[in-house]
Amino acid sequence: MVRAWVEVLVRPRRFFQNGVAPGDQAPGLSFAIAIALIYVGGLLSTQPARVLGDDRIPVLADSVGLTAVFIGLVTAVVAAPAMLHLVSAIQTVLLMFTVDDRAGVSETVQVVGYATAPCVFAWLPIPGVAAVCGLYATGLLIVGLAVVHRTTLLRAGLAGVLPAVLVFGVVFGGLVDASAVAELVAG
Repeated sequence: MVRAWVEVLVRPRRFFQNGVAPGDQAPGLSFAIAIALIYVGGLLSTQPARVLGDDRIPVLADSVGLTAVFIGLVTAVVAAPAMLHLVSAIQTVLLMFTVDDRAGVSETVQVVGYATAPCVFAWLPIPGVAAVCGLYATGLLIVGLAVVHRTTLLRAGLAGVLPAVLVFGVVFGGLVDASAVAELVAG
């Protein structure tokens, strides 16, 4: 998994050509779950108020550790797989409008899953990191869609913009972070 992470970050075209196989969602799903767990674990360790604050999630049995384990389990078993498949379904529909001869749904799931690679750092409490991770991940998604579905970067970009906003902007916090950075810069 670490080798896939490095490869997708460093040589995305080659990775998407060789690392995405028809009919096998499991590697992309496992990869996305690992990234989501690192992200949520990082948030819990450095910015617990973003996850636990404002009574969003009650602390179980007065134990933050038990609550963190529960959140990790929900992330791995429910949230990450559900979000990946929902966004992949949206991505597939958008591809139907932009690409005539495209690859299958399982390949789309893998592309979306592997494109989350930069988000392993999105939890860092440094202004701009989540935004940069989101932009990089968006680029990976577009390249992955273009390579796997044999289309142009323009068509892949048109098809990938909404899923990118949902996953990298909303779920991994890129939009909130970009807004915070803009406020810092403005003054």
